[in-house]
Amino acid sequence: MSATTKIALGPAPDPLLTEAVVRGGAVVAPLESADALVWAGGVEEFPRTLPEGITWVQLPAAGIEDWFDAGVVTADPGRTWTSAAGAFSATVAEHALTLLLAGVRALPAHLAARTWSQQELFHRVGTLRGTTVAIVGAGGIGRALVPMLAALGAQTIAVNRSGSPVPGAIATFPTSRLSEVWPRADHFVIAAPATTATYHLVSRDELALMKPSAWVVNVARGTLIDTEALVEALRDEKIGGAGLDVTDPEPLPDGHPLWTLPNVIVTPHDSNPPAVRPPAYAEHVTLNVARFVAGEPLAARIDPVIGY
Repeated sequence: MSATTKIALGPAPDPLLTEAVVRGGAVVAPLESADALVWAGGVEEFPRTLPEGITWVQLPAAGIEDWFDAGVVTADPGRTWTSAAGAFSATVAEHALTLLLAGVRALPAHLAARTWSQQELFHRVGTLRGTTVAIVGAGGIGRALVPMLAALGAQTIAVNRSGSPVPGAIATFPTSRLSEVWPRADHFVIAAPATTATYHLVSRDELALMKPSAWVVNVARGTLIDTEALVEALRDEKIGGAGLDVTDPEPLPDGHPLWTLPNVIVTPHDSNPPAVRPPAYAEHVTLNVARFVAGEPLAARIDPVIGY
């Protein structure tokens, strides 16, 4: 690509993304004459057909299962698709750490007690120092979380599809060896993509292998955990607790057991809050526009075959 690379923005003009495109070395142009499309809207608004000249499409979401379900992302050899995976990693990792630390320190029970006389809770207060936390789906979020955990004295086991080493982790396992990780780690952060292969990645068998003090944090998608099995494990105190920013179903209905169990923290899918999304996405766009202009590999490239 040259300095005259043309990038279309959709579904509407966006000053922040316009600036991001220019910083990346390209110019904003109409869709019909553009080389690529940077999208900032939802899947419902996305055009059903694209001009042949569009060889790259940047999507605004890190989790893109809805885009596959809608038939938007296709295995067209002449077109590259990228997600926003990695753009929001730091803020989601921060949220995961918050949930995990709050759970281990028995913060929900302390808040519920509302009295100074809480000596019966003392035995439930733990620490992350000296523990091993497994990050299942150690992509951008996991790589951001590893040093955060290290600062608190915790070590990390990373799990990813290939088993490629993750910097800072004491060990990295491929997903084919995930069964070895459940009994080994003290706590778990679930950050894997939602695909048919990861549906109910954590169910009764996996929960049964965990330590009774283990906290499970999910900042990925609710379908990665079998909700019924999780509720049973929490009720029977087979695990320490769960910190959930995502649930299945979602939104979590009023009166659901996960709202009332004392060893659960539920946040309403706000680990990536609206205030931080636009600037983080703009940085991601600048990075990928610069790579597109230079003819370099794009970040967060989507593989239509594996689904993320």
